[in-house]
Amino acid sequence: MKLGIALLLAILTGATVAPAQNLAPTPCDQQLVGYAKPLPAKPTWTYTRTLPAGGSVYYFGAEHSQNASHEQFSRIKKAFAEAKPTVVLFEGPNRGIDSTETGTITKFGESGYVRYLARQQNVRVESLENPVAEYQHLKTKFDLEQLKLFYLLREAQRLRTRTQATPGQITKAIEVLLTKSAQMLPGSDQVIRTVPELEAAYQKYWPEGGNWWEAPAAWFDPMATSASTGGKFTNDINRASSEFRNLYMYRLIADNARAGQRVFAVVGRNHVPAQAPAIDCALSAK
Repeated sequence: MKLGIALLLAILTGATVAPAQNLAPTPCDQQLVGYAKPLPAKPTWTYTRTLPAGGSVYYFGAEHSQNASHEQFSRIKKAFAEAKPTVVLFEGPNRGIDSTETGTITKFGESGYVRYLARQQNVRVESLENPVAEYQHLKTKFDLEQLKLFYLLREAQRLRTRTQATPGQITKAIEVLLTKSAQMLPGSDQVIRTVPELEAAYQKYWPEGGNWWEAPAAWFDPMATSASTGGKFTNDINRASSEFRNLYMYRLIADNARAGQRVFAVVGRNHVPAQAPAIDCALSAK
């Protein structure tokens, strides 16, 4: 799941982000499978639906991988050709693409690869996320210092585990993010303004936790609780983040399909069974 901290990286790479939107409750929201519930014993990682009016959905649940030899990339390519999409939706910010398939996958994973395929066919692309609205939502639920610390630790963990970045490289990346925090996370410049302040905040919550750039991946699993992993609050924030993202994703997919678009979307695979009942509900609504 979470591809890192979408808002920070979107601004860092010069990408645009959608404005915050009013996500007033709808009846189909209740069909989302919450993270407090286990997924089905044999979840389906792909969702497809064709509407009588011509719109369609091909929702591909992928493993987060930057290994160009991973078998899923040939399946994504085949599914893309079958779907003949008019719009491609991807997880995370638009970090761009490389000039080759292999280069794109190696640098940007499955999210970049689907953008690469879209570019080859001149198909419109759009992010499945609204990080501005997500951040504003999370600010109403969590302490600002804990929220900012969560974002920074999750990004450090992503860099360490997915790109094998060294502690020095991680620190430099976090320094850049911190200098832009007032712009990226409005109001957060009140707390954790420097790497030493980040280290102090980490030690405050995890005095025996080792180095801040080595925060365990388990702390960012929305299916787990902070009490069970030792994450204190990180799992709880990640769960709230994932639930908001599921809400935004399913509505965006359904809205495009109802408008007659042939939607091809690729996302971390657990999102698909969590959202499928709500998408079905929205596409069936009169």
